[in-house]
Amino acid sequence: MYIWNMEANDKQTENLEISIKKSKNEPEIPYTKPAYISIKNWSEDERPREKLAKKGAESLSNSELIAILIANGIKGKDYSLSAIDIAKAILKECNNDLYALGRMSIKQMTKIEGIGPAKAITLAAAIELGGRRQQFEVKEKKKIMSSRDLFDYFQPLASHLNHECFWVLFLNRANKIITEEKIGEGGVSGTVADPKKIFKKALEHQASSIICCHNHPSGNLVPSDADNQLTKKIKEGGKMLDINLLDHIIIGQNNYFSYADEGML
Repeated sequence: MYIWNMEANDKQTENLEISIKKSKNEPEIPYTKPAYISIKNWSEDERPREKLAKKGAESLSNSELIAILIANGIKGKDYSLSAIDIAKAILKECNNDLYALGRMSIKQMTKIEGIGPAKAITLAAAIELGGRRQQFEVKEKKKIMSSRDLFDYFQPLASHLNHECFWVLFLNRANKIITEEKIGEGGVSGTVADPKKIFKKALEHQASSIICCHNHPSGNLVPSDADNQLTKKIKEGGKMLDINLLDHIIIGQNNYFSYADEGML
């Protein structure tokens, strides 16, 4: 929840006259705190929308980009918040971590002052669109060349989740992507993936090889004993069907573990 700070407008003192004495011999001087200034009254170079139009999106800070999505602030009887103020409150709530922002639910977002359901949905849609764009860029390459390609492909799907999921990427003989499917979904500390289901799907897609991926919401990338046993079982099952397991990666928040890179396949 957003916590008011000394730099923001104070609910208790905004627009109230405060008596200030310079010395015992001088009269009291009335002081009025400066009024709230809306973004539309800022100079054109400082307004997020105009700044983006002139200099490009890369010139904006995270809070400025979020402020554009929020569109407007709120004005109450005793205080006001600009879209920038609300955006900074959102980033503060997730410790300035955009991956953590991606994991926030609409319900969690609406707990922040100035964020209603409509604004929360707008933010969620923008985050999802950004993830899909990243995934599309990998698909456009057509071919998986490294574990980094795998991370770029799966990270938009996995990094924002608060529970474990298991995906399989199906490839043809040229290592080009046929499709991907979610095979299992579990809790915070584990998920279930049935090798029989994996190879049934592989045969349906006429895949020559497969790549497995699951996430660790905790961010800990060390494979568990269950991870190792499942990987071994899938690899052995693939040999019988002439379907190669090329890699199994574990996705954290902004990094990954690759069985192939570590020589564990």
